[in-house]
Amino acid sequence: MSSAFQVVVVGGGPAGIAAATCAAECGQQAAILDDNIQVGGQIWRGSRSISATARSWYERLQRANVKILSATRVFDQPSPGVLRAEHNSNTVEINFQKLILATGARERFLPFPGWTLPNVIGAGGLQALVKSGLTVEGKRIVVAGSGPLLIAVAAYLRKHGASIAAICEQAPLPRIVPFAQKLLTDTNKLRQAIQYSTQLIGVPFRTSCWPVSAQGKDKVESVTLRRGSSTWTVECDYLACGFHLVPNTELAELLRCRVDSGHVVVDEFQATTMPDIYSAGESTGIGGVELSLIEGQIAGYACAEATVRARALFPKREKLRRFAQSLESAYELRSELRQLPHEDTIVCRCEDVRLQQLSPHTSWRAAKLHTRCGMGPCQGRICGAATEFLFGWNPRSTRPPLFPALVSNLIGSPKTESNAPQEKL
Repeated sequence: MSSAFQVVVVGGGPAGIAAATCAAECGQQAAILDDNIQVGGQIWRGSRSISATARSWYERLQRANVKILSATRVFDQPSPGVLRAEHNSNTVEINFQKLILATGARERFLPFPGWTLPNVIGAGGLQALVKSGLTVEGKRIVVAGSGPLLIAVAAYLRKHGASIAAICEQAPLPRIVPFAQKLLTDTNKLRQAIQYSTQLIGVPFRTSCWPVSAQGKDKVESVTLRRGSSTWTVECDYLACGFHLVPNTELAELLRCRVDSGHVVVDEFQATTMPDIYSAGESTGIGGVELSLIEGQIAGYACAEATVRARALFPKREKLRRFAQSLESAYELRSELRQLPHEDTIVCRCEDVRLQQLSPHTSWRAAKLHTRCGMGPCQGRICGAATEFLFGWNPRSTRPPLFPALVSNLIGSPKTESNAPQEKL
């Protein structure tokens, strides 16, 4: 199937929804391409009935008559102004005049002994599974790693019947306190913080604390935690562990947009360094849902040449960006975490590459050539961020296909009889 739109948005999270909606409200023929069954991204998945903000944007999206191509994953750009995607084993080609990248972020995982055991899972990943129907009633869960996501996930899991054994934040208290004080000036964030605190009464919250190993036979049964010179073991059914977030920049890199310090570089209108390509949300830097919504709106208005509307949002974006910078500083990863993996600890899960195989090498490229690290199905999305932290490597060597795709779709033209689904809101 081949389709053409004036504005195409890749990513159906808050930034993508806001971008497509604002462009369409300004008269542009807009479409969202998303690899999930429904739009909303991780943050709004399953929250239509409880989030007033999400509900409001879903309603605006529906009224704007944006075309939604769901379960559609972009893997290549065969020519300028054209994206190639896969849906149900068929090829879909999307032509665009303006493109907005709202590809979001993923969790950062750091390897440690036992991190490959079943039920050791990303904090956001476990939350997504529960939203999809996984029952955690009565399950003992340790939530560990870094970032505000830990608190949100722990509150969500406890609300669904889990027993939260501990929340372990690697950042030290002296860095977290100044960040928390900034919440006092933001009514919405303060209200949310109070809500989470109320939901987590009685749950141990430890700063300067992190997992050093997980134990179990067929699945995780316990986790060993460290705080200072002390270590102790906690029994658990799940270890929800993630060390903050990593922007998804692979598509931007494929399109030759400039990426610096791990995020897509944009100007005041969210335009990238490539003509007619914009980026918004977590791909431009981790800042949370409010900043994602503002950046998405600015990008959507910019694509529709509604610059006055876009400029009106600049002051709020600047305020939210300052908050995002303080968040990044507060949850910076400590150097001790580089000592987590042992020599025989698997770093690349796809190819079973261990730390001792990587240590002799001096670059991501050399490690790939000699060990196949980063050459499995995830294409370095997990081990790339880990080796960047552990060794200081630059794991960015993007080329098509961005995701595993059928050979027939890599070499063939789109099948005119296939139809990408259009989601009904």
